[in-house]
Formats: sequence, C-alpha cells, structure tokens
Amino acid sequence: MLVSSVEEGSLSAGARKLRIPVATLTRNVNDLEALVGTKLLVRTTRRLELTDVGMDYVASAKQILEQVEEQERRAAGEFLAPRGELVVTTPVQVARLRVLPVINQFLAQYPEIKIRLMQSDSNVDLVDARADVAVRLGRLRDSSLVATRLGSLRVVVVASQDLLDRHGAPMEPEDLVGFPWVVFESPNLFPWRFRNPDTEQVFTVTNEPRLIVSSPDAAVDAAIDGIGATLVLEHDAHAAVQAGKLQHLLPQFEVEPIPVHLVHISRTIMPMKLRAFIDFAAPKLREMLAEFGRIPSL
Repeated sequence: MLVSSVEEGSLSAGARKLRIPVATLTRNVNDLEALVGTKLLVRTTRRLELTDVGMDYVASAKQILEQVEEQERRAAGEFLAPRGELVVTTPVQVARLRVLPVINQFLAQYPEIKIRLMQSDSNVDLVDARADVAVRLGRLRDSSLVATRLGSLRVVVVASQDLLDRHGAPMEPEDLVGFPWVVFESPNLFPWRFRNPDTEQVFTVTNEPRLIVSSPDAAVDAAIDGIGATLVLEHDAHAAVQAGKLQHLLPQFEVEPIPVHLVHISRTIMPMKLRAFIDFAAPKLREMLAEFGRIPSL
C-alpha cells in the first residue's frame, strides 16, 4: 500500500488504485510507521514525500514485489511458454505509426499473450511502471537496461510551398527568426536545435510561434495549411513530404538523428513472452525504420 501511494503521488490516488477507502490506506500506513518505529512519509499539501528511511524502505519493498511477481510468473508458466500479459511502453506517435501494427501482428501469432500498451512521450521508468519492454527515443542514460538498436530518425524542419512563396525560403537557421512557426512542444524537439556543418557546434534558434500544438499530427497539418514551418521527427512528416505537400528546409543544419532502441530490464531468466516479443518486433521495427535517419548530402 505504501508503494502504491508513493507511485501515485498521494494517499487518495493510491487508495483509488487499490480500490480501498482512503481511511483504510491511511490507517495501514500509520500502522506500518508504528511497526518500524519511524516516519516513512511526509504529507505535504501537494504530494507525498519520502523520508530517507522511507526511500530505503520503498526501494527494498519494490525489490521484494519484483521477486514475488517473478515467482508468480514462474508459477503461471511464463518461463516455460509465451503466455501472460506483456506491458509495452512507447512514445505516442511512435506507437501509432510503428509499434501498434507490429503488436497487432504479434498478437495474431501468439494467442496466449495479451499486451497492455502504455503511450507516453516521457521516458517511463520500467521498474515503477512494472513494464516489460519500451521503445526509447534519444541517447540511453540508464546503463542497467538491455538495449537493441532499431534505427534512427532525423529531426527535420518542413514547410509548404505556399508559405515559402509568401515569405521566402530560409537559407540558414537564423533566417527562421521572424518566420512563421508552428511549434510542437516535445522534450526531444523543443527548443529548435541546429548544427553548424563547419564546426559541428549545436545551437538553438528561438522565435515567437504563431501556433503551439501538443501533437506532431497537428503540427504537420498546420504546416500543410501554410500556417508556418514546423520541426518534427521525419516519420511524422514523411507522408506529406512524399505527397509533395511539404518540403524539407535546411537539411545541412540538422542535428544528429535521434537513435531508437528497444529496451528491457536485465533479468537472470527472461520470460518467454518477452523473448518472443523482442525476437518478433525488433527485426520488423528495424525494417520499418530502415528508410529513415540518413541526412541527405548536398
């Protein structure tokens, strides 16, 4: 109960997750603190905060829960045959364009596996979310994860010909200052970054956007309508570029393409459902991404 409350951020949210009254959860946490003889939680007006002892306690509790979960998986036969629930986490747009079609094929081939797909543009902690595998964009920081490289995606600026006819084509990133922008707010893509091809130095360019959106689809649609240039991952704009509705700008100033990996937590013994998914999904996703990630030479 303590772990659930901490993961959800409040006693009330933890109680909702566990489907028990808040009073019951509060009483159990108080009983636990009385049992260990020290305070584990500091209740603030905004969220729960762990004391130093509480942090150690929750870390140990998570390890125990993982061991129990692994034993339950063994008992259910997940280490003997590909069966059970597989939790997959992936960025929202990557899920729609790349991962979901692969999952649909995978489920058709493995009828005893069910999948819970968690879509988030923030990197979900696999341990906290009890997720089995994730598709990650960007450089990997957690060395404890086992990673399979799938490919890479360019970060591209695109605009419609109508916009360029009205405002002129920018020749270098600084020309985008004062140019109409459509900004997709994403941790990987904002602020807009460019690379000096002579020095390799990366720099940012800022501007007052005409439109700010929370999805790449909306950014691409607005760019097609001539509202402004936008910066997205290349697969987001690929169909529009292929159809001649958008064109790439300033490719010589693009930053290094963003790597894409399939990652999972290192385990002594891997559940068969996870091994089956990695073996099935990795080559298909690698094939899907093969046409991307190459900055054209000029």
